[in-house]
Amino acid sequence: MKIYNNILETIGNTPLVRLNHITRDVEATVLAKVEFFNPGSSVKDRMAVKMVEDAEADGRLKPGGTIVEGTSGNTGMGLALAAIVKGYKLICVSTDKQSKEKFDILRAVGAEVIVCPTNVAPDDPRSYYSTSKRIAEETPNSWYVNQYDNPSNTIAHYEQTGPEIWEQTEGKITHFVVGVGTGGTISGVGKYLKEKNPNIKIWGIDTYGSVFKKYHETGIFDENEIYSYITEGIGEDILPENVNFDVIDGFEKVTDKDAAVYTRKMAREEGIFAGNSCGAAIKGLIQLKDNFKKDDVVVVLLHDSGSRYVGKMYNDDWMRDRGFLDEDFMTAGDLVAKHGDSPLVIVYGEELLSHAIDKMRKFNISQIPVVKDGKFMGSVDDNKVYSMLIDSPELRDMPISQFMDAPLPIVKEDTKIEELSKLVNKETPAVLVELNSGGHHIVTRHDLIAAMA
Repeated sequence: MKIYNNILETIGNTPLVRLNHITRDVEATVLAKVEFFNPGSSVKDRMAVKMVEDAEADGRLKPGGTIVEGTSGNTGMGLALAAIVKGYKLICVSTDKQSKEKFDILRAVGAEVIVCPTNVAPDDPRSYYSTSKRIAEETPNSWYVNQYDNPSNTIAHYEQTGPEIWEQTEGKITHFVVGVGTGGTISGVGKYLKEKNPNIKIWGIDTYGSVFKKYHETGIFDENEIYSYITEGIGEDILPENVNFDVIDGFEKVTDKDAAVYTRKMAREEGIFAGNSCGAAIKGLIQLKDNFKKDDVVVVLLHDSGSRYVGKMYNDDWMRDRGFLDEDFMTAGDLVAKHGDSPLVIVYGEELLSHAIDKMRKFNISQIPVVKDGKFMGSVDDNKVYSMLIDSPELRDMPISQFMDAPLPIVKEDTKIEELSKLVNKETPAVLVELNSGGHHIVTRHDLIAAMA
């Protein structure tokens, strides 16, 4: 039987998948290293287990001990798997900007989760850096992981991820693109690949609000670069020891909006349900397209699963609240366009009611605007006309002005359908649309119903 002794043995050997649609404007072959195939659904499984095993080997982590770590969620999940299999307790310290799903998952696998504020300095006692260190100091028989400065983080990717990518591409890889947080992935993979072929370019994807890009380009740690951002899992307001800037050829920044939008686009265009930093990595790669040639082989690492962002990037309301959802709103102009070249049917106030009835029959319409002296002065509705004629057929020969209702509201072409629906009700069966090209047309209750169906 081909079996694994425990879940930790299933880590690694994740697939390399060709991207066919979302990177259509990139000339090179683009391959995604899909790391959510790891049992903890992220690339962090690799280094989490490596850090635990190295700590066990040199005595830092003792039997029955407690693992303490500051994490955005994914490293915590990898540590949780190791803690379950090996019999340790786990305390994860995180920030309030992380998705609720990450916290729920960590608690589901037995971790204690402590949430700290995001918008504080790293050395603030409330920060998740300071809090995790303090808890480790106060907890008996504990080990503070410190993934940012722990060399086992980088070593894991040098020993595992880098060789996998090299073998899967048969050494044809020319560029490696990955989001940078702790720096372990880009540094470990980058070191291995450059040892195999120094001409391979290593690109780090950064976010606005992070210090990496400017520091790499100028050597200046600029605190003015630091501000709060939404993108999860990449960027830092510190310089982790695991970031080996010497193996990185360049950084590319991606906005919060683009990272979120491309996270969703990847799911819809490639069927790859990946996490937030993966969207940033894809958008960063596209922004770098001028650096790639037709025969190049570009590998982009997709860090984690979209299951941890269902309440955020994959939620329309969350996206809409932040102005990230580029929606194609249907407007009054769109509804009018459905009428084609049909002219607006009108009647004049001096005409007889019978004329309005004839036009309703001829054009199969229910409402007609009433015009006098070139202005809309009222409207006629078939329901009201029908009711009047049942009781008094002789009214057919009376002027329309004596029976008309109030004028229909007039809106612009760019009025959204949601606003139209507020105007059209039982008393107001239609609205007039002022056309940009001149003149007017009508949008009825039936038009709105058909558009919403």
